[in-house]
Amino acid sequence: MSGDAPLETEVAAATTKPTKKQRRRKLLSRIVTIVVVAIVAVLFARSLSKNWTAVQEANLHPSWLHLLAILCFAFAVPVSGLLWGMILNRLSDEGSHVGARQAMAVHSLSWLLKYVPGQIGSVLSKVVWGQKNGFPRTLILITFIYENVFLQIASIVPSAIILVLVVGPTLVEGNVLTVVAVVVVMVPLVAILVPQVFHRIMSIASKRFLKAPLPEQYFLHPVASLGFSAAYVTPRVINGVGFILCAATVTTVTPGMWVPLAAAYALAGAIGILVIFVPSGIGVREAVLFVCLVGIGIAPGQAVVISVLSRLLSTVGDAVIALQYGALRLSLPKGSPA
Repeated sequence: MSGDAPLETEVAAATTKPTKKQRRRKLLSRIVTIVVVAIVAVLFARSLSKNWTAVQEANLHPSWLHLLAILCFAFAVPVSGLLWGMILNRLSDEGSHVGARQAMAVHSLSWLLKYVPGQIGSVLSKVVWGQKNGFPRTLILITFIYENVFLQIASIVPSAIILVLVVGPTLVEGNVLTVVAVVVVMVPLVAILVPQVFHRIMSIASKRFLKAPLPEQYFLHPVASLGFSAAYVTPRVINGVGFILCAATVTTVTPGMWVPLAAAYALAGAIGILVIFVPSGIGVREAVLFVCLVGIGIAPGQAVVISVLSRLLSTVGDAVIALQYGALRLSLPKGSPA
């Protein structure tokens, strides 16, 4: 979700000839992207140079753990697709329904378009599919908002609590940590479980991106929203397992490090998504991940290697997702657009 223009306007603009103002916005977006990536690259390069000896000592070789990590990174995407399909089916009319395989295929294609800044490619692919299948564009856009809200809650809340409890004791007193942990848990719980609050939040998002209030028929009950937020932890856990396997090829990973490592990866990924003008959070995720890993107790040189290696393996995972998408398309009945 990018820039100052509403998301629906961006989707509509993507299918028409860009105006002069839109071309300027696009140019500005590219400039901001280049500047942010350049800054992150310089900072990361400085860290890499300082720890270059440790990087060389890592002496990485292909491992079966790398293959398992790639499969984990790839498998998390269709699982998220199933959840998106469940949201769409819950909000749509009785006559419209998306099957599990089709939901996974549509979401996989959307995921592969994440490298387009601002997520416009991801959402546009779902909108085009929705229009072919009789789903209103507004409904598809709202499901896109919902899935991003639930994904961010599932990524940030548990991860923040875990990392505060792991890293915090070395920085602040236990009583302060308890207060921080309670606040981190209670704020999103109140936001989701109090209907007036949650409806207000979603209405603000809807007005921001759709230039219209959230239609009543598209408002999820707070209990359902809490359930979806919890369900989106599943793909985060799958990604976390992949990251643990990745880290295990660089350094010794004890069972006590499993949860903090998974939390660090989820939090870094969430922050990377929030930096909307950088395609797929490239560089930002690695920088955040490096800080988290050092805070957990991993040597800076090894943290650099793990951060870069995880990006490489997840990128290879995208190729596997493309294969998954092809297999899902072939498995669908003829004439079923995906």
